[in-house]
Amino acid sequence: MMRRVVIFILALLPLMASAQFNVDRLIMSGRSALYYEDYVLAIQHFNRAIDSKPYLYEPWFYRGVAKFYLDDFAGAEKDCSEAIALNPYVSGIYELRGLCRIRLKKFEGAISDYDRALKDNPSAQNYWFNRMLCRLELKDYDQVHLDLDTIIGKWSKFSRAYSVKAGVYLMQKDTTQAAVWLDKALELDPYDVDMWMTRASISLSKGNWKEADEHLTRVIHLKPKMVHNYLNRAIARLNTNNLRGAMSDYDTAIELDPDNFLAHYNRGLLRVQVGDDNRAITDFDYVIRMEPNNVMAIYNRAVLLHKIGDLRGAIRDYSRVIEQYPNFWIGLQNRAECYRRLGMTNQAELDEFRIFKAQMDKHIGIQPRWSQSQIRQTRKKSEIDMSKYNQIVVEDEEKVEHEYELEYESVYRGKVQHRKVEIEEMPMYHLSYLRYGNIIKSYQVFDPLVEDFNQKERPRHKIYLTCNPNSLNEQQLRLVFAVIDTLTADLQNMPDMKATRSLLLQRAVAYSVVQNFDEAIDDLNTCLSINPNDPLALWQRAVCTARLNELSSVKATDTQIKSAGAIDDLSKVLEVDSTNAYVYYDRGNLYLAQDDYEHAIADFTKAISLNTNMAEAYYNRGLALIQTGKKAEGIEDLSQAGELGLYSAYGMIKKYSQ
Repeated sequence: MMRRVVIFILALLPLMASAQFNVDRLIMSGRSALYYEDYVLAIQHFNRAIDSKPYLYEPWFYRGVAKFYLDDFAGAEKDCSEAIALNPYVSGIYELRGLCRIRLKKFEGAISDYDRALKDNPSAQNYWFNRMLCRLELKDYDQVHLDLDTIIGKWSKFSRAYSVKAGVYLMQKDTTQAAVWLDKALELDPYDVDMWMTRASISLSKGNWKEADEHLTRVIHLKPKMVHNYLNRAIARLNTNNLRGAMSDYDTAIELDPDNFLAHYNRGLLRVQVGDDNRAITDFDYVIRMEPNNVMAIYNRAVLLHKIGDLRGAIRDYSRVIEQYPNFWIGLQNRAECYRRLGMTNQAELDEFRIFKAQMDKHIGIQPRWSQSQIRQTRKKSEIDMSKYNQIVVEDEEKVEHEYELEYESVYRGKVQHRKVEIEEMPMYHLSYLRYGNIIKSYQVFDPLVEDFNQKERPRHKIYLTCNPNSLNEQQLRLVFAVIDTLTADLQNMPDMKATRSLLLQRAVAYSVVQNFDEAIDDLNTCLSINPNDPLALWQRAVCTARLNELSSVKATDTQIKSAGAIDDLSKVLEVDSTNAYVYYDRGNLYLAQDDYEHAIADFTKAISLNTNMAEAYYNRGLALIQTGKKAEGIEDLSQAGELGLYSAYGMIKKYSQ
């Protein structure tokens, strides 16, 4: 009787915890969701924490982090402001709000935030750099130069500071100083694409076409997918009479960006120059579909249609231009010629009379032929001058996009540890209310232990075995929280120990779904005090412990002890169910996390022998084999994982085959 009372009290312990303890757990669960990049779930946890204790700054701040990564910059800025009002002494909050304000183009506010953050952390390079770029957006060039001098003085090897300084001089039309600073930057980093692009811009502005061609060729070698580099190199090549190279650049630009206006327009002009009139018309057709009222393109097509004998098409296009520019005498003259060739004498005479009346004292010249000098001339895209209809078009203003340090590096967001190691293994199988969510073909996960629980215990919601399920939306999250509340209410009035064990396991699964692993482990511990050999509780506790270890900031020895406990839990499950492929796979994952590749490979091999369709087991065994130097065998396993539908395996094959 006493044992039953003790177990019943243990089951109710989460309900008897203090409010502070509950809020701490909510914040920890939210941080867990941030870590696994499940931002909607994180926001739900922080909402609850804010509702309970709105005077704590942490949930406001962390909710701002989640909103930032969901691109809700206005909401993130507001949450950061609330957090600062509650605790103005955390520099990381000012950093995050500064990044939000940069995204919102509130550069003065961002500067203010970085000023405050630098008081607490004056050695943060990204604070200095972002503040300087904000001032550059505001065209405060004098202060930008002072900031850059400070940055270069503190971090003399930071090549981007040199390249930005060169860019500022270029904006101030001081190409000499820009070239000096670019040379310094390239000494530090000869593979910086942005710096070579700036060098190319200087050469283009000075008319050093051969040098610009060389610089842009290097840029394209380093970064071959940037369309505007091909457009700029085409202009340089036109000015060195390399028409074939210019045509090739326009072709490549259109392959990369089929809707690029400048590439189609200028290729059309270049095709006219080489006598390819019909294909030039095709390019101008495309341009006019993109910009139906572009009179320069319409006039170019009219001239070409006139030239190839499509007189009615030419008249249509000449008329559209004349409607907008009634005094466009050359257009009137050309249309009159088309009318005469079609035998439409009355219309031709009307056009000729208009010209005669307006230009009575002027000699009407014949439309000039193209020359080599004309094809080299350029006009701005927005410039409408019919006398420049046959000139290459360039952008109105060279767009310079500054690359801010916009990644908010936080220990609370994303699998930072995993990004810094060579391998990213597939996650563990675990109990969930969500179905199997990997992009794997055909088969559905089935496990006898889970099916037996569903049939005998008849849980309120069916439990599944899953691996890396899809994130929940807000409606699904509300349902899971409602399940937790219902199960908690049932536990308060449940005298039957067997039923208590079932409800505890169900609630632990629900807590796991919302990544509240501490609460889940508490329920599982109580469940195991009722039945120490419960395989599902042991299995889920091992998974929850492993997930907490990934988040843990405690000493490595403590993590190893917890990992050993998780391995022991899975080993006990295998004593009960020795043919469970998913448990072998999970234990292999734990060994893999400890760099114990020999045992990991053995467990993955056993899992594959029991279930030959388990793509994750092939994938993780492939990674383990590669880490032990068996690259060919590892790639073979990754290939098998890809055949089974785990398409990310092909990316790993490419990585390790290079």
